[in-house]
Amino acid sequence: MHYEENEVLKRLPHHLKQYVNDQHYESYTPQDQAVWRYVMRKNVDYLRKVAHGSYVEGLHKTGISTEEIPSMYGMNRILKEIGWAAVAVDGFIPPTAFMEFQAYNVLVIAHDIRQIDNIEYTPAPDIIHESAGHAPIIANPEYAEYLRRFGEIGSKAISSAMDYEMYEAIRHLSIVKEDRNSDPKVVERAEQHVLDLQNSEAALSEMSKIRNLHWWTVEYGLIGTLDNPKIYGAGLLSSIGESKSCLKDHVKKIFYDISAADVSFDITQPQPQLFVTPDFAHLSFVLEQFANQMGLRRGGTEGINMLIESKNLGTIEYNTGLQVSGVFTKIITDSHNNPVYIQATGPTALSYHEKELIGHGINYHTDGFGSPVGRLKDINMAIENMSPNDLEAYKIREGEMCRLEFEGGVTVEGEVITGVRNRKGKVLVISFKNCTVKYGDEVLFHPDWGIYDMAIGKSIVSAYAGPADFNSFDMTTHQLEPGNKREIISQEKQRLLDMYTQIREMRQNSALLSEEKLNQIFETLKSDYPEEWLLPVELFETAHSNKFKIENSIKNYLKEISANQSDIAHLITDGITLAENPVSLIDEFS
Repeated sequence: MHYEENEVLKRLPHHLKQYVNDQHYESYTPQDQAVWRYVMRKNVDYLRKVAHGSYVEGLHKTGISTEEIPSMYGMNRILKEIGWAAVAVDGFIPPTAFMEFQAYNVLVIAHDIRQIDNIEYTPAPDIIHESAGHAPIIANPEYAEYLRRFGEIGSKAISSAMDYEMYEAIRHLSIVKEDRNSDPKVVERAEQHVLDLQNSEAALSEMSKIRNLHWWTVEYGLIGTLDNPKIYGAGLLSSIGESKSCLKDHVKKIFYDISAADVSFDITQPQPQLFVTPDFAHLSFVLEQFANQMGLRRGGTEGINMLIESKNLGTIEYNTGLQVSGVFTKIITDSHNNPVYIQATGPTALSYHEKELIGHGINYHTDGFGSPVGRLKDINMAIENMSPNDLEAYKIREGEMCRLEFEGGVTVEGEVITGVRNRKGKVLVISFKNCTVKYGDEVLFHPDWGIYDMAIGKSIVSAYAGPADFNSFDMTTHQLEPGNKREIISQEKQRLLDMYTQIREMRQNSALLSEEKLNQIFETLKSDYPEEWLLPVELFETAHSNKFKIENSIKNYLKEISANQSDIAHLITDGITLAENPVSLIDEFS
């Protein structure tokens, strides 16, 4: 991809770079630029009064202008000064990948922009939401660290099969809702499918819960007091409708704590309640509380079972630091519900400190991996704590037959070949030949199956999504969308876009400005484009700022449109107000 790398982007692992696309800046139409300008001018005019103080300052620090859609190149040159970067992607990407980008201090920005019909809000990620919503607040160092840490923890959250279905449903909805050619019935069915999934009574997974925390903070968070909160969530900062309604009394304000993890949200509707954090430090406090409940930090039977239910690639970590990455399919537990044997099926890799052990990748463990967990029966010392002399004493030595009986009832009997140790000499893996592994009468490994590699560790201390070493697996699954996916523009639409261009050029270059040209465009709009409202608003702004006589005629025309199209009347009214009461946004933020 032809994006401008800075020091932050150079650290991105290969499996994340598969999602990075070109911005294709030239594909933005003049109307797209007008949509950006309208939303930004309207938002900043209002948000400078009700948003957290970091928002206004952050717009300047991140190089985001109210006048034009930002370029990734320009943003990266400025973001590197605060230790961040931005990349363009195709709309929704998997939640785990989205959070992992955050862990690397990278903002993921959907390069598409909402249609004019969805100017107030769209469920689809777009450049207004991502750049104008997320980017400004990360200029606050305390919040930026929360976002990074959230990504680091959230990317390890274990998903359920329902989570994957929900991701695909929301992704489909965002695509059809922003497609100008979508059949309304298709959009309706997509919305209903999302609602059905949201209303299902399935237990919330770790990923569902951490997505809830993300929604109620990063996307829809308020900060301050319950009586006088300020906005900092990107979803609110980028919605010209909900940023106003959210502060009204009908939207319940709740003190933010860990209970928000159990409060699900409806992406298709305005939120009936919002959570208020007293400060950004409290966000990190709640995040750590939640992390302490995750399989990432607790491991054990619960964590392993979550990985089994997810049916996806995950990692368990023994107390020795040995990490097993694969698709887990089986766990055997003792009478106290502690794991005594784990089984992964299919390609599996063993790692230590996120680095694959030499000789223990998926090409070797092609068909899976299974191993006991726990202490040896009637022996007080765990194998990982045994010195070479201890291993000799318990007859665990190379070239000799050995029988190990674990407290949980698993037996391993075979000839010791060799072992893998860490830098401190602690044993991580012992390999056997002619080996039989049993749990009671159940054969878990047969000598005919080849070499048996046994993991060493008395407990499972961590269980999380994804591999320990991303280089162990081929994680490249994403297909980038083609660069030129714009609709075929009709001659009628092109005439309209050309007029948008003329107004934009007049605003930027006074030498091109004339009342006669404005009048010609105005007459064409009235006769050929009676449904169009945004361009007449820009026309009025230009006429008003230059005190042209045509100003009143355009204003009266806009009032006529408002009377005939009540659903957009407030947008037109706000556009007129912005034109008549301009604020010095360009000088302040460009």
